[in-house]
Parts: sequence; structure tokens; C-alpha cells
Amino acid sequence: MVRSAIVAALTETSPEVAGRVWGSNPQVELTQGMIAIGAAAHRGQPVEQPIFDKIYSAASKAPLAAEPYLVRGVQAQLAGDAQLAERAFQAAERRDPRSLPAHYFLADRYLREGDVRRGLTEFAALARLTPNGIASVTPYVASYARDPARWPQLRALFRSEPVLQENALEALAADAHNAEAVLALADSAHRNAHSQWLPVLLTALVREGEFGRARSIWANVARVPSSGDLLFDAKFANDGPPPPFNWDLTSSTVGLAERQSGGRLHVIFYGQEDGPLATQLLVLPPGHYRLAMHVSGTGPEAKSLQWSLTCAGAQAPFTASGLDALATRPLTFEVPAGCPAQRLSLTGSSTDMPQQVDVTVSRMALMRVAPNG
Repeated sequence: MVRSAIVAALTETSPEVAGRVWGSNPQVELTQGMIAIGAAAHRGQPVEQPIFDKIYSAASKAPLAAEPYLVRGVQAQLAGDAQLAERAFQAAERRDPRSLPAHYFLADRYLREGDVRRGLTEFAALARLTPNGIASVTPYVASYARDPARWPQLRALFRSEPVLQENALEALAADAHNAEAVLALADSAHRNAHSQWLPVLLTALVREGEFGRARSIWANVARVPSSGDLLFDAKFANDGPPPPFNWDLTSSTVGLAERQSGGRLHVIFYGQEDGPLATQLLVLPPGHYRLAMHVSGTGPEAKSLQWSLTCAGAQAPFTASGLDALATRPLTFEVPAGCPAQRLSLTGSSTDMPQQVDVTVSRMALMRVAPNG
């Protein structure tokens, strides 16, 4: 009993001491054998046969140990016997379902022979068993998701591994070219306004200049009804769909912008830093438009706030108006040709003598008008 307790306590941390206490213990023999194999591999030398004999001897004393089968599987791989290697790794996994090497070798084996379903299932097991495993496995899953022929197998995998699905979809969404794969693989539980992959994919599409496609996907996934409105959530009452086609409201050292009941946007600008307070990406075709709103709480200090429209990718706005001016008259502007998307922003500009601005915007409306309207 004493020797068993010492071996259990010291085999992994101090195998030399455990060996001196009970050298013929199978766990000690297996540990020493695995260490010897690792040392030989590190030196680039072949493993001597007595080491294998020692491991196989231990296997006869501990038939439930996975290590001898891992060793046998690696031996078979090196000898070019893939089928024997697979059987050995399967035997190791049956004896120790938490064996990381068994899952890894089987995943590699299955994927090499084109059995994507079983290969990815082994990767999913690795993800569950290792720290930060989901993040480690996700790139492999994402790479296979790019092939439409593998989508049925991936859907089956995702049904049993919903967390892996979330991470794989988010990884795929970072590349705009994967939009079709993301939409095809996202089930109903992972296809809504709160899906983590949705803002990632929208950002990627916008970065590639695919504004129309991005907005179409946004509306479809977030279940935004078709209304023909040029400005989304003009009443500041719907925070479900994510930016950039909904309001992106600031809560930072620049200030605070928040929805309020009654269709209002409450804005506090601290006056110490420049920056945006409310932003939305529009996809207006070229033409003439009018932006109107009701503003309350304005004073001389409101001059530090302005609404502007900037073509996506441009630095300077093509039209702008101070909030104090918009409080008395609408802003009429023209969207120029070659401007497929426009960023509507309420921004604050600091002054030498910072003053806090507290205003409320309501009854906001954007409409298309005749050239002289």
C-alpha cells in the first residue's frame, strides 16, 4: 500500500524516485519507457528495442493502460502500416477516453484518409479536453468548412458540439469570402441578431466594399422587416440588430449616447476629447436627401456637436451641419456618384475651454427629395 501510494504520487513528477521504490510497477515502467522514447526522439536517435520490450511487458501487467498502444501505433505509422496504427490508437482511446495523444493521432489519421466527420469529431474531443482547446481546434474546423462538400458532415458535428460551432463560425466570418459557408452552416440557434459571428462578418464585408451584401445579410439574419426606410431605428427604440447598419452608440471618455423611451436619443458630450457619439452606416444611392430632427437642450455649447456624412473609405465628410443649426432647419445634401455607402455620425469636438453638452434628439427623419426640394 505504501509503495502504491508513493508510485501514484511521484511517477509523473519524480519517476526516478518512484523507480527506486518499485521499479517493476507497470506505471513506473510505462513512464520510464515514454521518457526514454522522448529522449531518443529529442536526440534524433532510434529507440532501442529493450525500451519497447519494457513497455510491452508493462502492458501485460496493466492491460487497461493506453501508453503501450500509443507506442505501437507510432511504430506502425513509422513502418507505413496505417491500418495497424489506426487500430492501436483506437485501442488506446478505448482504454483512456481522455488520452490527448490518442485523439490527436486518430484525428490526423482520419483526416489524411478523407474521413472528415470522424477526424473533426476527434478534434472536438481534443477541444473539450485541453485548456483553450476550442480556440486551438477552430482553425482546423474552419479550414474544412470552406469546402461545400463537407458542410453536411460539419452540420452533424455542430449539432453535437454547439460551442465549437460558435467559435468556428466566428473564425470563418473574419474572411468575407466565407460568407456563404457561414450562412450555410449556422443553424437556427446560431442565426439571429445576437450571433457572435454576425458583426465579425459584417465588418469583413464592409472592409471589402460589399456594402449591399453586408446589409442584406444583416437584415436577413437579424430579421429586420423590409420597410423602405433610409435610416434604421430613427425612433431610437430597437437595439437588437447590431451595427454598423444600426446605431453604434458611444459610452466612453468622449461622452455618452443612449436610447431613451419616447423615441429619443440622449447625448452627453464631456467636451474634453474629440470623437463619435452615434454612428450608422447607410447605403443611399446617389441623389438629393433631407435630414431633419428635433433637438432639445441646445445652447451656445452645442456648437461643439455636429452631424456629418462621409463616404465609406473617405477621410473627410461630403456634408456636415452643427447640431445647433439642425435644431432650426433640416440639412439638405447630395450623395455623390461613386459613394456606395455613407457613414452618418454625430461627433463632438473639444475646445480650449471644455464645456459639457447635454442634448436630446428626437423625431429624426431622412428622406429623398427632388434636386431643388
